[in-house]
Amino acid sequence: MNICVIGLGCVGLTTGAVFSDLGNDVICVDIDEEKVDALQKGIMPIYEPGLKEIVLRNLEEGRLVITTDTEEATRRSDIVFICVGTPPKDSGETDLSQVESAAKAIAGGLDRYKVIVNKSTVPVGTGDLVRQIIDKHKLHDVEFDVVSNPEFLREGTAVQDTLQPDRIVIGAPSKHVAMKLLELYASLERPMLITDVHSAEIIKYASNAFLATRISFINAIADLCELAGADVTVVAKGIGYDHRIGSEFLSAGLGFGGSCFPKDIESLVHTSEKFGYEFQLMKEVLAVNRNRVPRLVSIMEQALGELAGKTIGVLGLAFKPNTDDMREAKSIEVINELLSRQAEVKAYDPQAMENARKVIPQIKYCSNAYEVADGADALILVTEWREFKLLNMEKIRDAMRTPILFDGRNFYNPEKKARLGFTYYGVGRGVDVGQW
Repeated sequence: MNICVIGLGCVGLTTGAVFSDLGNDVICVDIDEEKVDALQKGIMPIYEPGLKEIVLRNLEEGRLVITTDTEEATRRSDIVFICVGTPPKDSGETDLSQVESAAKAIAGGLDRYKVIVNKSTVPVGTGDLVRQIIDKHKLHDVEFDVVSNPEFLREGTAVQDTLQPDRIVIGAPSKHVAMKLLELYASLERPMLITDVHSAEIIKYASNAFLATRISFINAIADLCELAGADVTVVAKGIGYDHRIGSEFLSAGLGFGGSCFPKDIESLVHTSEKFGYEFQLMKEVLAVNRNRVPRLVSIMEQALGELAGKTIGVLGLAFKPNTDDMREAKSIEVINELLSRQAEVKAYDPQAMENARKVIPQIKYCSNAYEVADGADALILVTEWREFKLLNMEKIRDAMRTPILFDGRNFYNPEKKARLGFTYYGVGRGVDVGQW
């Protein structure tokens, strides 16, 4: 098939690259000329395992084209995917300006029947908005259909999630239109749900809201565990064995961040209010999440005394492992809290330091974890990169001024760290590690 993908973020670039790797002719579009120029030279704008190899292979073989010309790309395509950003406004409402701009550009290139697919995460009713914009601005009297095909990619595993999704949701105005996308996705041989456009739009928000609720739930349980002298990791394991619940998204820690959960929950709350529903449950989910970092920093103050003049080492900056994405990263909250208390901060991340410098330039960036530990009064693990599990912890201990470890992701074994001479603080681990 001839496909156009508008937007070269993680979703758009991964979608375009995978579709081209499946044998389709794909034109990827972005208005950012520097990004397009870099990609044409094989320089990736994001870090995503496995993605660079797919992009380079299909650029070389001619199935993937990168351009800034949305109208021409639309003319050359049968299916057009909108994969642009939908950031939050200060009010929590979703900013749809990029979607609106994409729809206007599509209208300029609409010369025959096409299927317009909204893959961006958008509030219910956005499909209707896209149709209205294209109808208003199209230059030719031709038919088109607007479909909702929400993405469920996780940064760090985006290629795998595109090739092996749990489900493919297609919200279409008719089964005939849905068949266009069924044909495109058929080779993946994954479960498909055909529904109306509005239901498909809500499915994405409902999915993220439910996962975020699980995270805030286990973090609330973690607070109880700290007070009661229990271990939240054991509690989560006991909960997860119940097949009705399962073990996913029951890891206590610093809470959820990234480009999806925070903005999507805020948007769901805002959209619900527009329809006259006060979504109090999701407001509480957000409230629990906002309290995670202040609570841990408070524990740091109890352990270290005043943080002013103390050197705190931060391990991990990206919002999750296997990505360089700093959007809504918990490291930003942690570091800003520490800086507000006049602490000295040094940090290391395997992939995200270039992006981190743009957001928090006032700290010291180190070349590895051992440099972070050198002379530190305490370390805090924020992002659970696998390489941090493989560190020589004796070397880390000996380099520190005082071997105090705050584990913001419950990544380490408390007993082992205690035996090595660390004073260990996890999240929701109220048990005395000396007893185990």
